[in-house]
Amino acid sequence: MNKINIYIDGNNLYRSAKELGFEIDYKKLRGWLRQKYNPQFVYLFIGLVPERIKFYEYLQKSGFILVFKQTVSVGEKIKGNCDAELVLKTTSDFYTKAFDSCILITGDGDFGCLVEFLQENKSMNRIIAPDENKCSFLLRNKNVEITFLNDHYHKFSKKA
Repeated sequence: MNKINIYIDGNNLYRSAKELGFEIDYKKLRGWLRQKYNPQFVYLFIGLVPERIKFYEYLQKSGFILVFKQTVSVGEKIKGNCDAELVLKTTSDFYTKAFDSCILITGDGDFGCLVEFLQENKSMNRIIAPDENKCSFLLRNKNVEITFLNDHYHKFSKKA
């Protein structure tokens, strides 16, 4: 049996959906991922904002395993970039044989090196990019299957 894990760049997914005018129903998203890819585990990497505890509980009840990054406030903006955590967790899981293949949900070119590593080790299933128009060339040129969510948001989101 092919064990698949999914690793989600939460900020990239959220921002892309929002820019496209969608509000994600994460419970429906988790159901869509289960139906389409039957993953063993789905990790969601997000910045930790203490006031959002109810939202985190909802995400966990929906079936996501949350991986938090401590956030810092920079003026009005809250920063909590989880790229390093996502790379470390995915690589660690590769070496402990926690999956046979994995799916990355991101459009961020910073993950190009991770995609290369997983491809070299025959463990890259696909990329799911939140926005076709904002998916980095650094991911597009990796010769890996990319599913764009633009045509799928209506299945698990509502127009904002």
